[in-house]
Amino acid sequence: MKLSLCAAAVCLAPIGVMADDVTVETFAGPVTLQAAPQNVVALDLAAVDALSALDIAIAAVPNITPPAHLADTMQGLPTVGTLFEPDFEALAVMAPDLIVAGGRSQAQVGALSRVAPTIDMTIMPEGLIDQARGRVAAYGALFEKTDAADVLIAQFDDKLADTAAAVQGKGNALIVQANGGKLAAYGADSRFGWLHEAVGLPQAFDGITAENHGESVSFEFIAEVNPDWLLVLDRAAAIGQEGEAAAVTLDNPLIAGTTAGQRGQIIYLDGGAIYLAGGGIQSVQIILDQIRTAFESSGS
Repeated sequence: MKLSLCAAAVCLAPIGVMADDVTVETFAGPVTLQAAPQNVVALDLAAVDALSALDIAIAAVPNITPPAHLADTMQGLPTVGTLFEPDFEALAVMAPDLIVAGGRSQAQVGALSRVAPTIDMTIMPEGLIDQARGRVAAYGALFEKTDAADVLIAQFDDKLADTAAAVQGKGNALIVQANGGKLAAYGADSRFGWLHEAVGLPQAFDGITAENHGESVSFEFIAEVNPDWLLVLDRAAAIGQEGEAAAVTLDNPLIAGTTAGQRGQIIYLDGGAIYLAGGGIQSVQIILDQIRTAFESSGS
């Protein structure tokens, strides 16, 4: 699959590189494009996140209820299908200068590249922090906003350092996703593993199987692990589905009896930021702020 995506990306590079062309790093490797494209469609929420952080205009977005921090950016913009199923007719009519895809729209990169120049800016769980920086640097170069990108990356690194300092010596953590009454745990090598790796937050249990949707666990498992901190994602709330709220699911004696429960050290993460726009530089900073604030206010 990756080879085909590389091929789709490479075909965008013109035969004769003009003076106003720029080469940027993408998921599929370096791609050469005309600098400062004007009519830009973003079909990946992490891309919308980074582009909006750099104050880059977006012409159209997918049809989805956005995370709160992207609501103003996406409000009133035309929609061109969903994250998984773009509206190719609408895109053809728009004739964008550039389509930014990735993540949930990654499988459509090849087809999208036949409509307009398309780059795959997927951010993978492994090395998410470095990729978040890299995407901002790439957009800064492409849209001639390198100074703004440098400032944004510096602010990002400051937040990482501040959060790492806040969690040091404050105990371990278990990442749990609640979804309609069901629980799944995530380890350091999972899609949310950067929460451990980026700031040096120890795992409460290091034997969790790495899976995209986590490893199913029970209340008894959490009680036995007895984490100092619980980092909780409410998936149903993040995607706007009805269902039992995570706080309700975790409101039971087994969870209350853990160190996290007894000390009030259960952090309900911003689901839209971490789940829908994961890897976007703003979304990562939102989660870092939540973690830093909770740990700094803790007496542990």
